[in-house]
Amino acid sequence: MAKVATNTNFDDLLKDSKLVIADFWATWCGPCRMIAPLLDEVEAEMADKISVVKVNVDDADELAARFRIMNIPTLLFFKGGVLVDKTVGAMPKNQLVEKINANL
Repeated sequence: MAKVATNTNFDDLLKDSKLVIADFWATWCGPCRMIAPLLDEVEAEMADKISVVKVNVDDADELAARFRIMNIPTLLFFKGGVLVDKTVGAMPKNQLVEKINANL
């Protein structure tokens, strides 16, 4: 199950041996609501390889500013705490899985 990130715990959540996907989203964002269930599905299917961290941009504005999030949903991919990839916008599940596999 996805973890909820805050301005204070985000860096700790990146300390994972798995690929960490940070989902920057907001409750009022339609495309965010479209991709959220897909992320949940993929995380359940690939639980041994990935970890999803949810970042509500309204609650964690410092993180949104730190990573220069201008549009949501934005997915940031971290390996060993290092940003390795980024996508902006909703996408179908197969495209999401392809992106994850490319970063594993």
